[in-house]
Amino acid sequence: MDALQEWTGLVAPALGVDPGLVGATQDDVLDMVRDVAHGVLRPAAPLTAYVVGLAAGRAGAEGGDVAAAVRDALAQVEALLSARGPAGG
Repeated sequence: MDALQEWTGLVAPALGVDPGLVGATQDDVLDMVRDVAHGVLRPAAPLTAYVVGLAAGRAGAEGGDVAAAVRDALAQVEALLSARGPAGG
């Protein structure tokens, strides 16, 4: 087991989150964090991940599909990045 899986296996249940949900969206979230860090500003990456998590949590609280909400939020972030253009643009 690598360190990322080990950490996720600890932190997700500790925060009441299904590790399977994390695994289902992990690669997409990591890609988004990388894109924001390189396309906007490094500190924007974890903050954007936090906002995506808030959006997904809101969807879950309203009875929605949390994984779908994560994917929808990531698509919106990608659209914002595309519209923004290169870093500093």
